Formats: sequence, structure tokens, C-alpha cells
Amino acid sequence: MPKHYRPAGKKKEGNAARYMTRSQALKSLQVNLSLFRRLCIVKGVFPREPKKKVKGNHHTYYHVKDISFLQHEPLLEKFREIRTYQKKVLKAKAKKNEELARLLLTRQPTYKLDRLIRERYPTFIDALRDLDDCLTMVHLFAVLPASDRENLEVKRVHNCRRLSHEWQAYISRTHALRKVFVSVKGIYYQAELEGQKITWLTPHAIQQVFTNDVDFSVLLTFLEFYETLLAFINFKLYHSLNVKYPPILDSRLEALAADLYALSRYIDASSRGMTVEPKSDASSSSQSNDREESELRLAQLQHQLPSSEPGALMHIVADNNKEVEEDEETRVCKSLFKDLKFFLSREVPRESLLFVLPAFGGMVSWEGEGAPFKEDDESITHHIIDKPSAGHMYLSREYVQPQWIYDCVNARIILPTEKYMVGSIPPPHLSPFVDNEAEGYVPDYAETIKRLQAAARNDVLPLPGVGKEDLEDPQNLLYAGVMSRAEEAEAARNKKKMAELEKQYHEELKMELRGSAVDVAPVVEEVGEGEESVPDAANTQTAQDTSDMPTLLMSRKKRKLYEAMKKGQKKKSEAVEALEQRKKRLNAGQQ
Repeated sequence: MPKHYRPAGKKKEGNAARYMTRSQALKSLQVNLSLFRRLCIVKGVFPREPKKKVKGNHHTYYHVKDISFLQHEPLLEKFREIRTYQKKVLKAKAKKNEELARLLLTRQPTYKLDRLIRERYPTFIDALRDLDDCLTMVHLFAVLPASDRENLEVKRVHNCRRLSHEWQAYISRTHALRKVFVSVKGIYYQAELEGQKITWLTPHAIQQVFTNDVDFSVLLTFLEFYETLLAFINFKLYHSLNVKYPPILDSRLEALAADLYALSRYIDASSRGMTVEPKSDASSSSQSNDREESELRLAQLQHQLPSSEPGALMHIVADNNKEVEEDEETRVCKSLFKDLKFFLSREVPRESLLFVLPAFGGMVSWEGEGAPFKEDDESITHHIIDKPSAGHMYLSREYVQPQWIYDCVNARIILPTEKYMVGSIPPPHLSPFVDNEAEGYVPDYAETIKRLQAAARNDVLPLPGVGKEDLEDPQNLLYAGVMSRAEEAEAARNKKKMAELEKQYHEELKMELRGSAVDVAPVVEEVGEGEESVPDAANTQTAQDTSDMPTLLMSRKKRKLYEAMKKGQKKKSEAVEALEQRKKRLNAGQQ
């Protein structure tokens, strides 16, 4: 009898009972492939990889429990109902009954994904952990053009744009942005909320083109779920600031495509208990002044503040709207561009800078209507421009390229602007997501930024030839501080020489332990080269066998993993060596 023989009618066991193919799942659910994909996406069911594929390697497998989970989903019945109703509409159109078709379309059944959001994400932290792909997808469709061929409606694009701006306005208001990196694919952002690091990609503000190798029906299904998820998260975040959601924006600023600035104004005004009104005439400004005076009187009665104290109302507003205790990173980000005013030219990425600069405490304006302040404002400290301008140049401000903003954000200090002047080639834009120490290669500009950060913190960096252990001793630190450059070089040479002598001493001790006497060294020198190579070859073979011994004792799985790690380390070292060689060639060409 064969080993794996199973009599007819006996219950299945093993992988044959735990997994089923996609065709079996379609047959069990009685749906077509497109509806099955849609249901799997909104429910979070994905294919599995069993250790033993019973039906063959060319099939897609799903867990039986996942398919049973889909079979009891109420949304499945709703999809079947919608499909049946669409057949009625098509039948009415086929009979040339346009009035009946129009009436049926107005009564078409709809569905919501709110229950699935609460089901897949029981806590708010779970939703934040799964927000990276959601934000990237929403920001992508916010810049895509509407297309009838891909079933992408204008309403869908506007909704994505609104959700993305609401998210950016909250991140900018709470100073939760941490890293920014501009790449060829787009602009990478990283924010920190509730202890969770959220990273997303925003496309560049250029005309996007649809490609034929992407199935947009699948992407639109993902987008449908992500829109609902981001709306839930924005609702929760805005209510944490005591701000009504969805926000009601200034129609004038919306018409001028200043949605992000309008959202910032709405959040600030709503958190202070005020309403946003467009600045149209003097009567509205007088009404706002009267409102502030009445609030100040009420605060004086409630908190017994002296009437002569300046800014009393603002102190009360700050106390009432004080959120959770800010950590050190948030305080640093909040005060990075404090008391600095920026003006943006037309050619710079306006939406990105309107998001980044207020997130780090800066005041920003732009060229166009609805801007907070004009270009001729004397209090502007930095003018962000990307190409030489033929207009009027103000001596009271600095003209820098947009890269200076992103590099200052990643370095957490105000960098010197000499290398970022208009018309000059800026320094390399380093990625904050790469650990240079772990990669084994530290760029020159990274070392420069490190020294500037140490100078900003008033830290003492070690001198050449002086290690961290020397800095721990105050006498050594004092001695290193008064040494001249010649003495520093001499100390470095002596330290290197002592290290070589110590290494040679340890090697001689190892030779003595192996049984080779030190006295035979002159005798070995008199022997010919052919005779001398015999013990060296034996020692080399012994050392190689000793190094291979741990590998031989490993299991096959661990040995394969070890070899893969060795290959990765070798590849990393080759990449670092290639970068070093490239740097040497560039330095030689410049000289």
C-alpha cells in the first residue's frame, strides 16, 4: 500500500485540508474573479504560500478559514444585489427606455466600508501602523487627472486632494514632521504620531500620465478602502484638537488653490473658539477686535488676570489648548524656523514648502493672491528661489534654493547659506533614511553637517589622533587642546607606531604558543624561498581549516543563511570601495 494512500470518502488532512486554490474559492463563493479580488482587498485577505503545494506550483492558494471568513461577509450579499440591479439598468437601456434607466440609476443600492474599518483596526494605533500605503495611494490619486477610460472621476480626485490636505494641515499644526527627502520618484515624508513612525511618498507637481501596464481597477478598489480609512483617522485627529470635522474652508482661498493655508487658518481659529471670516473690509476687522476684547474681559473675570498684562488672552488660549506634553524632538522641530519669514517664488514646489515650513515654526507666504504678506515686506528673512531673477533684489533678506530648507530640516540646525545661493551648485542632498555608519561610508558633507551640529550644541569633537577614551580624562583633553598641529601629527604617528609594535608582540606570543621558537628566526631567513613556503602553506591551510570548522558544524539552513549574509557584506564593501574610488577620481579631476 502506498504511504500517502487515502481511501475514497475519507476526510482530507494536512495542507490539502488547510488550503484551497483560487478557482476552488471562486466556486465556493459563487462569484467572478473581479468581485473576488474586490472582496479580498476590502477584507484584508491575501494569498498564502503553503510549504507543500498540493495542486502544483502554478496555482494561487488561500487559507480555508479566510474563504470561510469571506463567505459570511454581509458585503458579499450587497455586491450581489448591486450586480443584479445593474443588469436591470442594462436591460432598460437595451430596450431604449432611457427614462426607466435614469430612474433606476437614482435608486441604485449603495454600501459603506465603515464597519470594515472598525473590524480590521480595533484600536487607533493599529490604524496608524497601516497608514503608509494609504497615504501614498491617496497622495498619488490627488495629482492624477480625471479619466473616463480608467473610471477615475473628478469627484474622486477632489476627495483625495481634500483628504491629503487635511492630513498635512494636522501634521503641520502639531509639528509632527520629522524627515523630508526629495528623490526622483517624489518627496518622502516621515511623521511621528502616538509613537508610530509614518512614512509616505508624494509625487512631484508635474503632469502625470497613465500607463497601460497598471490595472487601475485594482488600485481604485484599494483607494476606496483607503479613502474611508483616512477619513476616520482625520476625524479622530481633528477632534483631538477640539476642531470640527469636516472643516469649512474660506471659499476665496479655495478658489485660489490655497487649500493648505485655508486649513491652517481654520484649525488655528477653531482651536481658539473663533470663526474664520475672509478679510474683506474694515467692519469685519472691527468686529474681530470687539470679539477679542470681549473674550479678554471674560478671561479676566474667570481667571482674575490683571487688565494691564499684555497678551493675557493669548496666554489663556495657549493654556486651554495645551495638548499632551511635548517631547524634546517636538520642541526642537517647533522652534527650528522660529522668528523667520519666508517668501516663495513661482518656480519652487509651493505645496511642499507650505507644508514643511509651518511644521517647523516658520512663517511663509507666496507670490499670488490670498498670500499672508507681500513680496515687498521688509521683515522677510529668506527668499526661496530656484533660478536667477531679473526683478528687484532686497538686501535685507537672503536668497536661497529650496534644498536649503530640506537640509536644515533633516539636520535640525540652520545651515550656512553660502553653498545654497542662487545660481550655484548646491551640496549633495543626503537621505535622512540612510544610516551612514551602518553602511560603512560617510559622505564628506555628512561630516560637515555633523561638525555644525556639534558646534550648535557646544559639543567638543575629538582632535586628529585623539580618541574618545582620551577625552574622558580632563588632563588629556587639556593637553590635546593646547597642542600645536605639528605636535598633533607627531602624537598620531607615535600612537600608530605603538599600535603596530603591540600587534607584532601579540603575533610573536602566538608563534611561541604554537611551539615555534623565536631563536630560529635568523635560521629561517637563511633558508631558500622554496623551503620557507612549506611551513607558511601548512600554517595557511591550518588557519583555513580552523575558520571553516564552525561552518561545517552548522545545519544546512543556517549555513545557507550565513553564506547569504557573507555575500551581502561583500556586496556592501564593494559598493563602499566603488564610492571611495569615485571620490578619489573626482578629487583628482578637480585638482
